[in-house]
Amino acid sequence: MPKNNNDYDDIFKTLKYNHKRLFISLINKAFNKSYPLNIVPTILPTDSYIENPDTDKIEERESDLLMSICGDTYLIECQSYEDGTMAIRIAEYAFLSARNNAVWENGRVILNMPAYVVVYIKSSEHTPLYTEISLKFPNGESVNYDCKNILLKDISKEDMISDRLFPYIPFYITRYENEICNKGNIDSALSDLLYFRTELTKLYQNNELSPEELLDIMNYINRIIKHIADGNEYEERMVSIMGGTVEETPSQKLKRLEDEKNILSLFSNGADFELIRKSFSEKIISNERLLELQKSATQK
Repeated sequence: MPKNNNDYDDIFKTLKYNHKRLFISLINKAFNKSYPLNIVPTILPTDSYIENPDTDKIEERESDLLMSICGDTYLIECQSYEDGTMAIRIAEYAFLSARNNAVWENGRVILNMPAYVVVYIKSSEHTPLYTEISLKFPNGESVNYDCKNILLKDISKEDMISDRLFPYIPFYITRYENEICNKGNIDSALSDLLYFRTELTKLYQNNELSPEELLDIMNYINRIIKHIADGNEYEERMVSIMGGTVEETPSQKLKRLEDEKNILSLFSNGADFELIRKSFSEKIISNERLLELQKSATQK
């Protein structure tokens, strides 16, 4: 089956609509803010239409994320690779955002440009470290409208968890794309997937993630794995590391996560391993996973 090149954009955009609160930590980190994590952000409309001078056709423009928090506006673009058009696209998106939220005062208009950042899911030595926009005016004045880009390869798995950068986590595995596609050594990739499964499950068990949030993050991780592996021999093994199988349905995964949460509670209250083993068949949970949950409970 051919790869869907829109997978990365689709995941990022779906996250913003279904789990917009998960972006607050990302914005706090990217823009050095400290918004409360329980605040409710507003997703702003991002679709506009511009005439393409090369084709004379009207084209739709839609940014990945335009969000308002406490009156501040943020524009985030998630880019899988540098295609040479990012700066002009940011300029278009930012102006459209400012135009849509312009303040009119008797012949005067105030355009409030959003703070922005470009997140590169994949990068190379050619990926720019900055996105730079210079606005020059007839009177000789100019304004620089720049940002330092975020390269996901520079963010460790530990930082993604500790800083609660949940929207980045599904894309973490792309740093192993070469090994996965060319059937190289994926031991590090498997180890990192196990780390995310364990840490995300802990956050869920501590009520920092809802069942739906955890389920979707895990599903998106698996979707990226499938996108990269494209059905090769590594795919099922990697998907299973994330706590499921290729065939596992969302409802089955949600039931399994609820079972694991109950088991962790039993261990935390001093329940015996053998007693729990007898209560849950190995079809529901393996001995290996039971031992992991027991260890997690004793570390609390």
